[in-house]
Amino acid sequence: MNILATVEAFARSAHEGQRRKYANEPYINHPVRVMHTCAEYVNDEVVLEAALLHDVIEDTEVSANMLFKFLQTLHSGPEAVKVMKLVQELTDEYVSAKYPGWNRVKRKKLEVLRLSKISPAAQTIKYADILDNSTDIVNSGSDFATRYLLEAEDILLNIPKGDAALYKRTLETVRLCRKQLSSPPAGAAY
Repeated sequence: MNILATVEAFARSAHEGQRRKYANEPYINHPVRVMHTCAEYVNDEVVLEAALLHDVIEDTEVSANMLFKFLQTLHSGPEAVKVMKLVQELTDEYVSAKYPGWNRVKRKKLEVLRLSKISPAAQTIKYADILDNSTDIVNSGSDFATRYLLEAEDILLNIPKGDAALYKRTLETVRLCRKQLSSPPAGAAY
């Protein structure tokens, strides 16, 4: 089994039993799509591994220490550190569990500031993450979609250092999704 397949198996195990909030599917489908989107733009296995693992610390019982120990079984050199750094850059810091007294607006504003300082490789993964989340949430019909898309656009406008083509695609998709939400459905009666 190659390293990427081993990382996918680890992520699959970590997300076992989880379902996507805005799509009726296993959660693992999201990081796999994020990885495939990144693969369209970058040829760096470290980035692809981090894409598969980008939600593991934030959304599963796997700790940063557990993840790093796993990565060290795959890499003898600095690659384990590089993957870990990317995953940590992509793990939300300003979450309600850590900052229960702060409202969402304050937390998101600080998260955008934090994200503006992450590496170009992490920004590229974030683009793929936003791209996948945007289409899922718009297709779900959730009332949260408008808020999410505004937050996503704000993030994108503050993280322009990743892959330029994926950045452009993601920003256009977010704006198209916002437009889709603000337009009445075809054939709607007034």
